[in-house]
Amino acid sequence: MSNVTIGFIGLGIMGKPMARNLLKAGYPLVVHSRGRPPVDELGKEGAQIAASSHEVAARSQVVVTMLPDSPDAEQVYAGGQGVFAGAKPGTLLIDMSSISPVVARKLALDAERRGLDMLDAPVSGGEAGAVSASLSIMIGGKADAVERAMPIFQLLGKNIVHVGEAGAGQVAKAANQVVVGITIAAVSEALVLAAKAGVDPAKVRQVLLGGFAQSKILDAHGQKMLEHNFKPGFRIRLHEKDLKIALATGAEYGVPLMVTGLVAQMMTAMRSTGRGELDHSGLVTLIEELAKTELSQKSSS
Repeated sequence: MSNVTIGFIGLGIMGKPMARNLLKAGYPLVVHSRGRPPVDELGKEGAQIAASSHEVAARSQVVVTMLPDSPDAEQVYAGGQGVFAGAKPGTLLIDMSSISPVVARKLALDAERRGLDMLDAPVSGGEAGAVSASLSIMIGGKADAVERAMPIFQLLGKNIVHVGEAGAGQVAKAANQVVVGITIAAVSEALVLAAKAGVDPAKVRQVLLGGFAQSKILDAHGQKMLEHNFKPGFRIRLHEKDLKIALATGAEYGVPLMVTGLVAQMMTAMRSTGRGELDHSGLVTLIEELAKTELSQKSSS
């Protein structure tokens, strides 16, 4: 399938390494993004450069998008110079952004009316997973489109699951973000509690990793918290956006997401105090601030 031209729109923290993996696999790649530097970077590596989403779609048999939010996806797909306007019938569209399930279903319906196949396929795994092509990919859409897209997914991720019809991937991603967000908050509170009580949080993390509290969040993000390394792999403001999607979905279906609401407010507090660009593990700084203690001063090397 490497003779198929793939268009890739959205070359941010996640999108750029994902696009690079497709390029390395030998796919002809047409790229476009709001920011020029990653476009030029991939252009030097062999990607073709397009001036608009419309042009990307017109030059591609498959279009992959990795965008920040629902309004961005609606603009890129349905705008006047968008993908729908440029795509030929039969084009496969794969939106790997994290957006509202309602918007995902609307876009899939619009695509179908135009003779296009569309999948929602949000991911989990952060920048590290994007770079190593080990993302978890949760897919909504028709089975034949999923089968067609599978060679692409296999170059981007390891845990690839067709969850259900259009929008199902976004529901799964909302559930993922609920678990991740709440766990980050829990790890933050646990480590700051240890530090404030005069116990080495690094040693607390070490012992918890061997017990029932073990998690990838405690492992990877707990270490970031101890080091105060909040270089963004996934920004707090984007996680806040995802939790708001989860809360809206919960409201639509009558599911109370009470703890999710609290963590979303914590992330809103982070953003409103100028920390929205930090990695989501930086949520620990809010607990540190309230507790008047810092992990970096308490943890051993």
